[in-house]
Amino acid sequence: MAITLMRPTLELFDSWSAAIDEFGGVHVDGSGLTPPTSGDRATCEKLVAKAAEIADTSRVLPGGLVHNDLYWIVDEGEVVGFVSFRHALNDYLRRVGGHIGYSVRPSRRRRGYASRGLALALERAREIGLDRVMLTCDDDNVGSARTIEGAGGVLEDVSDQSAHGHPLLRRYWIEL
Repeated sequence: MAITLMRPTLELFDSWSAAIDEFGGVHVDGSGLTPPTSGDRATCEKLVAKAAEIADTSRVLPGGLVHNDLYWIVDEGEVVGFVSFRHALNDYLRRVGGHIGYSVRPSRRRRGYASRGLALALERAREIGLDRVMLTCDDDNVGSARTIEGAGGVLEDVSDQSAHGHPLLRRYWIEL
């Protein structure tokens, strides 16, 4: 496996579309999309433009948004997952989202893609000079909790701030 992080590109539209469609229209952590999600070409074109805009640190972003690197987890030309690396935390991200969000398409789970995508996102966090990063996952998401803990995540707390209708949210810090 040659797992890499790649910025959104129309060159992988078909693979991206298939990955998004596997989620069935629900929220896809790390994808940069707002539900209901759709793997159509117009959505991909907007996402590619949005990804370039929010990653550009020379721009002042509106409405309390933070700079964000959106990536696709790619293995040998196939989009297998998504990573969103936020350069800073605003109030919402401090409560709910953290610095890094990620997901792996359902058909590719339990193969190490989340762990590798997270490791690559942590490298990016070090590149921009962060000392530590926050990650969150729903309390009942055992796989994500294990991935975060495997990367050095230390549980800060379990709160009732979940954004996806789950009752509890686990918040972790990873020292870099």
